[in-house]
Amino acid sequence: MRAVLWCNGDSPDFDTVTSLLDGATLFGVDGGAAKSVAAGFEVTEVLGDLDSIEPADWHGRLTLLSDDSSSDLAKSLGLLHERGFTEIDVVGIDGGSPDHILGTWAALTEAPAGLSIQLHHSTGITKRLHPHDSALEFLIPAGDEFSIFALELCESVTISGARWNLESQPMKFSTQGLHNQSIGENITVSTDGILAVIFHS
Repeated sequence: MRAVLWCNGDSPDFDTVTSLLDGATLFGVDGGAAKSVAAGFEVTEVLGDLDSIEPADWHGRLTLLSDDSSSDLAKSLGLLHERGFTEIDVVGIDGGSPDHILGTWAALTEAPAGLSIQLHHSTGITKRLHPHDSALEFLIPAGDEFSIFALELCESVTISGARWNLESQPMKFSTQGLHNQSIGENITVSTDGILAVIFHS
């Protein structure tokens, strides 16, 4: 099952959301629900601690996630995994304060295995690669850039088919994987830790 989570950051492109909703269920993450309605989309349910909306406006479509030890996004990803969703696209994540931006990346480390997660930015897409996932394979035009960030300490990261490859090398949260480049061949990435793979539009 597929879901789209609309967060409380800058509103995403209308056409992007429309394409993502084909066969998916739309959820609002707290204040993201109001932004989705303002943009012309109706959410099925609002998830989070509900401190950025007026609960009376969403009667019957609220799920309170009250755990203060993690963010609304992290809690929402965990809940949807429990409900059997396997593919999650997240929109409305750009903009805002630095702590909220970094919190979005941190949520990728907290989300359970078994979820295919994509973050949609105004300038591209971030794909989470979990060690329990199969290797990520993709083909982008020669010269196009992509970046890979280790969101936790990895002992063995392999990148093949790119301008700068790795063979079972350790990787930590650093700028090591910034601005790699396609040479027009199939690129394969595998890991024993959690990676963020960023593609530019």
